[in-house]
Amino acid sequence: MQGLAVPAPMAVMFISSAEHPGADTLVHTLIMRNLDRARFHVHAAASPGDPADGSADGFRLLAGIPHVQLRSANFGPSLSGRTALGNLQQLMTGGTAMAASLLSLANYIRRHRISVLHATDRPRDAAACAILGKLTGAKSIIHAHLKCDDWMSDALRRSMHHVDALIAISDFVARSLADRGYAREKTYTVLNGIDLARWDFRLTGLPIRQEFGIPATAPVIACAGRLFEGKGQGHLVRAVAALRPEFPDIRLLVIGKDDRQVMQESFTEQLKALAATLGVGDNVVFAGQRADMPALLAASDVFALPSDEEPFGLVFAEAMAMKRPVIALANGGTPEVVEHGRDGLLSGPNDLEALTANLRTLLREPTLRRRMGENGRQRVEARFTAQRMALETGRVYVSLAQPPKSKVIALGEQVTR
Repeated sequence: MQGLAVPAPMAVMFISSAEHPGADTLVHTLIMRNLDRARFHVHAAASPGDPADGSADGFRLLAGIPHVQLRSANFGPSLSGRTALGNLQQLMTGGTAMAASLLSLANYIRRHRISVLHATDRPRDAAACAILGKLTGAKSIIHAHLKCDDWMSDALRRSMHHVDALIAISDFVARSLADRGYAREKTYTVLNGIDLARWDFRLTGLPIRQEFGIPATAPVIACAGRLFEGKGQGHLVRAVAALRPEFPDIRLLVIGKDDRQVMQESFTEQLKALAATLGVGDNVVFAGQRADMPALLAASDVFALPSDEEPFGLVFAEAMAMKRPVIALANGGTPEVVEHGRDGLLSGPNDLEALTANLRTLLREPTLRRRMGENGRQRVEARFTAQRMALETGRVYVSLAQPPKSKVIALGEQVTR
């Protein structure tokens, strides 16, 4: 008796123009690393960049993923930050090379029988994904990492209408897509995940405290993210000023660098000036951009980021993985990550009094901090792993690639339509 034939692995391709990897790129690399290689052959097309100016970082990141067939591609110049005339000039000078590269990539997709194309919501990635899907017949997916809003370019909005599916990183993002007219039946929610192996809660925070001259017994609130007004670091500086009479040694550890695409002036300097005006200049520590986030979180007692309408909040999951309770806002995708009263405390937007009260509660109660930290780690292990994220993304691929009559399948707890 002959055995049943084993289906051949499905070929999928990720499209990435990112020269400097962001959170979206890191999420996609985790999916690529964790897709079941018995079920999927993984390809990637990426901009090679130039090692001399650091623009090859994205390509190098993808090159380090095992069992990925990586191909360089020209997706054209980045059009952000230029005038309309500058954009036109860039397209005129680079358009021919870009078109030739896309045609070559289309031939590659056909030759390797790639079934699914997967891109971020960066405009160049999204446009290439939509075009290549039309040229080759491969199913096309744009992964929405941000709330659908006015920030989106016309090219991105058109691309999102012309692909076969959208993946949203939270139900909040999925609702924003529906509110802007994108078909709910072609939108899947796949919650983000992290690589738990990187987040070792047994680390000691003493070296970080020594580096910044923070006393071993001082209460430390860590916040991490791009520095601009919408992330809420200014609210934390004000909260520290209100908390200092009770906690004289309190420290706010600010991790990250200025986002000059959002703010023209340095938000770091604005925060320093605010801290000096409020008399807490010595209580606010600016760590800058760091690659040792686990160690920085290990040095903290509480993680706080009152970011308004955070689309998901990977940093919340990272803090929870390090057994740190989270202080954040009860809007956006944050409540899908942080459960109020169990692994953190949430307050309303622009409610400095409630934010400060939540911080005070956790700083006063070490037993509560430990319990919430344990709950947070358990929640991440159950809901926010890279393996779960890749498994559910793979189910989306299978759903798209199946014939229409058999397209309705069980997508698992976290994949919703």
